[in-house]
Amino acid sequence: MAVLENCEPKRVFYYFEEICKIPHGSGNTKQISDYLVSFAKAQGLRYIQDEMNNVIIYKPGTEGYEASPTVILQGHMDMVCEKRADVVHDFTRDGLQLAVEDGFVHASGTTLGGDDGIAVAYALALLESRDIAHPPLEVVITVDEEIGLLGAQGIDCGALSGKRFINLDSEEEGSLWISCAGGLRGNTKLPVSRTEGEGEKLSIRIYGLLGGHSGSEIDKIRANADKMMGRLLYGLAREKRYALISLEGGSKDNAIPRECTSSILAAPEDVPEIVKFVEEMGKAWKKEYARTDEGISVEIKQEGAFREQVLHPSSQAKVIFFLQNVPDGIQKMSGSIPGLVETSTNLGILRLEEKELYASCGVRSSIQSARDALSQKIEYLAEFLGGDYTVKGAYPAWEYREESPLRDLMIRVYREFYGQEPKVVAIHAGLECGLFYEEMEDLDCVSLGPNIRDIHTSEEKLDIASTERVWKYLLKVLEAAK
Repeated sequence: MAVLENCEPKRVFYYFEEICKIPHGSGNTKQISDYLVSFAKAQGLRYIQDEMNNVIIYKPGTEGYEASPTVILQGHMDMVCEKRADVVHDFTRDGLQLAVEDGFVHASGTTLGGDDGIAVAYALALLESRDIAHPPLEVVITVDEEIGLLGAQGIDCGALSGKRFINLDSEEEGSLWISCAGGLRGNTKLPVSRTEGEGEKLSIRIYGLLGGHSGSEIDKIRANADKMMGRLLYGLAREKRYALISLEGGSKDNAIPRECTSSILAAPEDVPEIVKFVEEMGKAWKKEYARTDEGISVEIKQEGAFREQVLHPSSQAKVIFFLQNVPDGIQKMSGSIPGLVETSTNLGILRLEEKELYASCGVRSSIQSARDALSQKIEYLAEFLGGDYTVKGAYPAWEYREESPLRDLMIRVYREFYGQEPKVVAIHAGLECGLFYEEMEDLDCVSLGPNIRDIHTSEEKLDIASTERVWKYLLKVLEAAK
């Protein structure tokens, strides 16, 4: 029996559940892309599937709407793949295990992919419909949005004729998003050398953090496990000598790391004081993050006597210096839009390999010069320490448009449907709108979506009632777009 068969709107949740059966993490989108093509063929709709697996599906306007201005509906087919440490799940092969609880859909111990599976489900339900009034539609479903908006960067915008562009990748009902930050991934590779060491092996784990999206939730001032580990290792180095063996935290540059682990070698006589230091650090953090990360935990385990390859002291000093000094979190608030984060960075991935430290930062700003200056600051730090720095997946900001007929239409329909004013906001998260806006002259964009909580985490959940309301609102917008 389908888990979501009793959820309204039925066809939207039918397609959402079908999508969740198909592995579709970033970089693993061929199967879901082919599913969309099969859908288009079954519906007799014209489509394009490009070499990247982006899919565009075209549908003519319904009766009376044939000559109406074309509307582009856009979302992405990939999802962030995160799970709890105790959950066994292979995102490359396994479908998601869905459940309904207290009016929300969630996946058991993993991300749900409501970001942005619900956009795909909305689009498919609309494309298959025979009784919903709408203008000509161009439905654009891109790949690899979560790892740098790669699909939107590679898509041929010449295949699109519409000038009204509705992005379905927001997560807050009641808000119409009309501008977003630009961003990039800054990757540091810092060479290290190793030597043989022996002593008592200690494993340190920082876990239980809330994490979250590095754009939409960076203003929550949540702890970053990677940066916390850097602080712990620096503080410990001021107290006792030790040698670093391993270090690993985070898996996505756009997700605030929820966990970080390390292992060290120390002299047996120093172990009691090291354990005490780590435990006291954990207590201090609980006070520091009492209202933003109350579940934060730090544990240290004694593994016994070992002989291991450890970092050479000079390499260890460089690694700790980098972790202490690489910028993280909010760097500047907007001076023109109250409450908007203008510029930020997130140390999302940290991995100590045999011959190098790899670190990936997600850099965001609504002002391109500020984005680039922050990226250059990290580059300078990396090069100062003898490392290399590369930029991947840079994308532009989606700038605020003074005159927007689509925004005006959607505000008017919102008032009529909800009986109140929408929030019209600029956001710090990155959206694909910026790339389309840059490539397509006179493009008029608005983003909307239902309530989704804790995206990019294993606690992600989709509000069922909100999904239904936003669906009905979207249909009203299309009906009014004649």
